[in-house]
Amino acid sequence: MGATGLKWSIEWSKFFPMRVTVTAAKGQLTELVRRAQAGEEVVLTRHGHAAVRLVPAAPKPTVAEKAAVLDKIWKSAAANKNNRRGASAARSQDYLYDEYGRPK
Repeated sequence: MGATGLKWSIEWSKFFPMRVTVTAAKGQLTELVRRAQAGEEVVLTRHGHAAVRLVPAAPKPTVAEKAAVLDKIWKSAAANKNNRRGASAARSQDYLYDEYGRPK
C-alpha cells in the first residue's frame, strides 16, 4: 500500500474503523499493529461486537519533560505562597492540648 492509500485509510478510519474478528486477527497481528501505529483505528470483534480497540501507545515522557513539569509546579507554589488563606496548619491542634502537652 502506498503512502496515498495509507493516508486515505487513516482519514476514513475516523468514521469507519477497520473491524476484524479476533480469530482473523491472529494471523495478521503484525499488520494490524502497524496500521494502529500509523493512526488507523483497528477494532477487534468477538461474536460481532467490539471487544478491543488497538491504538498506539503514548510515548513515555523524558527526564527533561518530567523535570519541566516539576519545575512549573514548584514555581507556581512559590508564586502562590503569599496568597494562602486561613490559619497556618503548624499550630492547628494547639487548642486540644494544655501547656504541658496533655489533652484538655
